[in-house]
Amino acid sequence: MIGNPLLLVKVLDSKTYLTKVPREMTLRACGFLVFRRLASCVPPDNIEYLLLQTSYGNHHWTPPKGHVDPGEDDLTTALRETKEEAGLGAEQLQVIDGFLQELSYEVQGKPKKVLYWLAELKDAGTAVTLSNEHQDYRWARLEEACTLAQYKDLQDTLRAAGRHLLDKKQ
Repeated sequence: MIGNPLLLVKVLDSKTYLTKVPREMTLRACGFLVFRRLASCVPPDNIEYLLLQTSYGNHHWTPPKGHVDPGEDDLTTALRETKEEAGLGAEQLQVIDGFLQELSYEVQGKPKKVLYWLAELKDAGTAVTLSNEHQDYRWARLEEACTLAQYKDLQDTLRAAGRHLLDKKQ
């Protein structure tokens, strides 16, 4: 094993899980599933999710996210990355209570964990300003967002966000 293990504590369904993860081997990123509500449409068709198209690799579509800087907490990372990548700051977003999803997958043979919170854009007309990491953006309804996302775990996360928003309305 490389380096000292990081003890990771997870609480799921009132059960605590403890795992050892080599710190140097696990990439960690955080971001937001940013959505807006359109006044001109009836729920749930009034919700659109923001996806950014990368300017590198296979030009995949992804919500704003990025790596955790040393000493930075996860939520601060999500806010910083959303500001850097989409030009949307904390003052423009309303974080939705009770939603946090963790995705685990491999990138170039190394494990990666991504945490996504759900955040509503307070003013649906707020402009998105892309960084040089992205070449395009799109506001998309759930099924189009899932098609653009391509990866099953991200599609599942988007659908979980949609269910969470519907459940909060009832």
